[in-house]
Amino acid sequence: MSDSPDLRQVARSLRELPPPSADEAAHSAALIQHIGKEISAAGGAISFARYMELALYAPGLGYYSAGARKFGADGDFVTAPELSPLFSRCVARHCAALLSALDGGEVMEFGAGSGVMAADILLELERMQALPPRYAILEVSADLRERQRQTLAARAPYLLERVRWLDALPEQFVGVVLGNEVLDALPVQRFRWRDGRVHELGVRWSGEAFVWCELPVCSPRLEVRVREIAATGALPEGYESEVNFAAEDWLRSLAAMLQRGVAVLFDYGFPRHEYYHPQRSGGTLMCHYRHRSHPDPLILPGLQDITAHVDFSAMAAAALDAGLDVLGFANQANYLIGSGLLELAQEAGDVRGQLEVAAQLKRLMLPGEMGELFKVLAVGRGVADGGAGFAVRDERYRL
Repeated sequence: MSDSPDLRQVARSLRELPPPSADEAAHSAALIQHIGKEISAAGGAISFARYMELALYAPGLGYYSAGARKFGADGDFVTAPELSPLFSRCVARHCAALLSALDGGEVMEFGAGSGVMAADILLELERMQALPPRYAILEVSADLRERQRQTLAARAPYLLERVRWLDALPEQFVGVVLGNEVLDALPVQRFRWRDGRVHELGVRWSGEAFVWCELPVCSPRLEVRVREIAATGALPEGYESEVNFAAEDWLRSLAAMLQRGVAVLFDYGFPRHEYYHPQRSGGTLMCHYRHRSHPDPLILPGLQDITAHVDFSAMAAAALDAGLDVLGFANQANYLIGSGLLELAQEAGDVRGQLEVAAQLKRLMLPGEMGELFKVLAVGRGVADGGAGFAVRDERYRL
């Protein structure tokens, strides 16, 4: 790697993306140097999974580890809780019903973002007289922890004493676990199917930019999984996609601590037969930078989010393998309707409020927006079913 690739790398392939500021360019350059040193130490290339891990989570430099604003209108993307409090209020109603079925317990949220969902859930549970004794947040980013504290202090200061931040999973837990857009940000392994063989995709430094390369497959797990997919006849020559073993392992860790309870996972993705459709030949990687989406994860490291859609069939299989029950699977629109969205929407007062709610409903529910692409998976143990959120249309048969 050259001594000063930063300006060339930051300027590469920006196309119509807004240019980074001088400070942002310097930050990205520092991460480029950090990744480049690891590539050099590894003999010239690293797996894409390792590149993605560094780009998102390298201490002090990765996208989620540094101090830039990520969520909301001033960030790079908007999540459902940022879009409308109706989303979190529906989730709160679901939590209340599950906690009642469990005869008590706590709520734990993974990666709470700006803290908006936590605040709105707590406020709705208070209105329902169903507050849990503790609302735990597992957050690895010190910057996001502070932002979450500020959000909760501003929106629900008298409930802040119920919130506790965790550095790691507890050994045991009873209650409801929430994960909103957590799985899509976990590092994925990329592969290419060529000449009847599996090739892992890695990243190297060309002298001017990060570029893709093929690596020998070092993981028997990846070899087995891709050959299983190929055996269905779904993979044409040159097909590229990804496998998220990190998400599956995360779910197994969650299962190990869950004595009784339900994990409710919200994310965008597909069942396996749709995920690895022959026409989806480039995979599902997507990057988000200042509310613009594009598919190149090798530019702007540290300044853009990198995501991959979720293979929900793999997540359901991992849950079953870990001893959990698969309790429900639905698209976001049907889940929200089952959780009382339309009833809550009727509370809007004046005309202006009704218009705002109508716009929010479109974004949350329409198939062309979040309604169909985003899915909700519930897994757990010690309860009979996933609750009313899956009563409208439970699509576990698709998994």
